[in-house]
Amino acid sequence: MAIKASHARLHVRFALLAVLLALTAGCATLPPGSDYPKIPSAALADPATTALGRRFVALSRDHGGRSGYRLLHAGEDGLLARAQMTDAAERTLDLQYYIFRGDKTGLLLCEALLRAADRGVRIRVLVDEAERVRGDERIELLDAHPNVEVRIFNPFAYRGTSRRVRAVEFLFNASRLDYRMHNKLFVADNAVALIGGRNIGDEYFQIDPESQYGDDDLFVGGPMAQQLSRTFDEYWNSALAIPVASLNTGLTGEQFKAFRKHVMEHRNTLARAGADYVKRIAAGEPFRSIAAGKQLIFTDAELVYDSPDKKRVDRGEIPGQLIFPKLIEAAAAARSEFLIVTPFFVPGTDGMRLLDELRKRNVRVRLLTNSLESTPELLAHSGYINYREPLLQRGVELYELRARLGSSRGSGERPWLLTYGTYALHAKMFVIDRARVLIGSVNFDLRSWHLNTEIGLIIKNDELAQQSAARFDALAQPANSYGVELRQRDADERPYLLWVTHDQGQIVASIEEPAGGENRREKVEFFRLLPLDAEL
Repeated sequence: MAIKASHARLHVRFALLAVLLALTAGCATLPPGSDYPKIPSAALADPATTALGRRFVALSRDHGGRSGYRLLHAGEDGLLARAQMTDAAERTLDLQYYIFRGDKTGLLLCEALLRAADRGVRIRVLVDEAERVRGDERIELLDAHPNVEVRIFNPFAYRGTSRRVRAVEFLFNASRLDYRMHNKLFVADNAVALIGGRNIGDEYFQIDPESQYGDDDLFVGGPMAQQLSRTFDEYWNSALAIPVASLNTGLTGEQFKAFRKHVMEHRNTLARAGADYVKRIAAGEPFRSIAAGKQLIFTDAELVYDSPDKKRVDRGEIPGQLIFPKLIEAAAAARSEFLIVTPFFVPGTDGMRLLDELRKRNVRVRLLTNSLESTPELLAHSGYINYREPLLQRGVELYELRARLGSSRGSGERPWLLTYGTYALHAKMFVIDRARVLIGSVNFDLRSWHLNTEIGLIIKNDELAQQSAARFDALAQPANSYGVELRQRDADERPYLLWVTHDQGQIVASIEEPAGGENRREKVEFFRLLPLDAEL
């Protein structure tokens, strides 16, 4: 009992210390560790000194200097491609993620990164930590390897994972900590890259039956990879990218040795368990076919992204890049159809103005987003439902994804996972006239517009745009989504919403929003009363 009481007192003292740190940091304009000396670095200057670089220089030359692209819808393919690109890298690897979990797939990737570092590959890892949970801190141990450096974007002063303590720090320093890096980018040898919506974690690779997110990666090979690397360098060398060594994490050489041993044993355990993804990494697909130029589409694209200090750019204080005006400009040029795939939809005044203008020109607008049943973010859903009726009044076609799909076609989900009913949309795609598509990290919401940094590619290519549209159509089919309709019995009565879907071939309609449990509906109704749109 005395030992337990002692531990409790230590916990209280630690929590109070964290609160004090939060209060102290409240008046800081830069994150902790910003005064720590760091050496600027840049992407590999000559990718052609590597096998990947030479391969894609040749492929690009054969296709008029254009880059090659390929969409990866299946979650497992996203995991395999990352591990295989890591194994193929000879000189450099750059990883930039909003979330990097210390879970099954995160540790599997860490093991591949350590093997790459052992053979002399320079590795830079830049992560946000807004969604940090217990176990994620292990990723910081990679920094102990001489060929790996880890930096944290806009870190908290408190280095633990207690949500309560982090909430206290956020409360007293919201103006800084509310600003997050939402980018997702993986670059090998400055020659090939993955960009899209996926973070690193089991749910993003659709291998966790308890939680799985439908998402996309876009493979990029050729000159565009060098443009993507330049954005990485811009973030890596920014004042907001803090070396993990400066954050007083207390990491030791012994901890690193234990971590290395753990990740090596983790891979061996998975292999003995017959895990498909371990065997398939060794088999080489899909990256072997990609590197051979198979199923690649060579075309032109425009890189769109936010500068690291987006808030100051948005306020007009400094020059820089913003993704939102580029998205609006591209969508406003639609002549016949605009498809929106976004897990979170809170358009605000500017977004609704865009949709108004498109509908006035009779452009067909179709939106696919999460239902209350499937959404992983109840707060975001509370903001979205306020726009649902105005959207339908304007003639926008609205589809809300089911948590239990009736068909795995186009979902990236393996058929055996269908019965779990744990599917959620996480992909972000905007298809214009089935001729252009924007793919990246950006949601159609106010947080993406103003509070998160984002990155994407606008690609002008019928084939890629039509592949993206086919994914929309597959997920929006009645077996996989609720079609939301606005009905009215007579002119004197208020319109009401109707959710229509197919279940085992039968049409099912409901005037009650499918929620996956009453508790979710009650929470959303409470959140709906709060003025939170700007945070969603």
